[in-house]
Amino acid sequence: MLRLLLTCEHGGNLIPPAYAPLFQGHEEVLKTHQGYDIGALELYNTLKPIADVGFYAETSRLLVELNRSLHHAKLFSAYTQVLPPTEKERLLEKHYKPYREQVEQMVSDFVSAGRRLLHVAVHTFTPMLDGEERQADIGLLYDPKRKHEQAYSKEWKAALNKADKDLLVRFNYPYLGIADGFPTYLRRKFSADEYVGIELEVNQKFPQQGGARWQEIQALLARTLQEVVLRNRALLSEHGI
Repeated sequence: MLRLLLTCEHGGNLIPPAYAPLFQGHEEVLKTHQGYDIGALELYNTLKPIADVGFYAETSRLLVELNRSLHHAKLFSAYTQVLPPTEKERLLEKHYKPYREQVEQMVSDFVSAGRRLLHVAVHTFTPMLDGEERQADIGLLYDPKRKHEQAYSKEWKAALNKADKDLLVRFNYPYLGIADGFPTYLRRKFSADEYVGIELEVNQKFPQQGGARWQEIQALLARTLQEVVLRNRALLSEHGI
């Protein structure tokens, strides 16, 4: 049986009071794409009803980057990199490890129960980066070497394009699916038959503009994702999985 897990690592831009002095005079940056994924938590909440379980974070990625491994150079931002080692470890113990560990434990629980897990990590990306316009409305990031990730992504893209021919949906754009991220970490822990990880990236131009089009995009993503899940649940059931 296929189960659907949703996560949203960059849902908010909150800074706990204890760390507020680090951002004094830089509060505006927290409202930008550097501080969080604009619109991601709203999209996550739209998709949540079709998921079996979900987790989200509302602390800013500038506090600690939940979508990066412990060894990554950008785990801490320029604002928190200045903390002494003991303070960094305290930050990890309180705001990084609990989130990552509860998600990993949930994946492990599903896998131990004989379930295949589809993990969709909900993200958004800024329309412009370093003066260049990103050429996509929706990105589906996956590991091309994992056949289920490739197949599910192709199904989802086909469903999106069938429903809305105006949407530009691209694979492994604006980032590579094998770059350092939470799904990449989880792939090292679980086999390709057990764990299927897809990072959903939606252009922030839609939540920034708001209105009917943003609502349409969210509803379309929910409907097509549900189609993919139901279709593959049926296929797995036919094979006694």
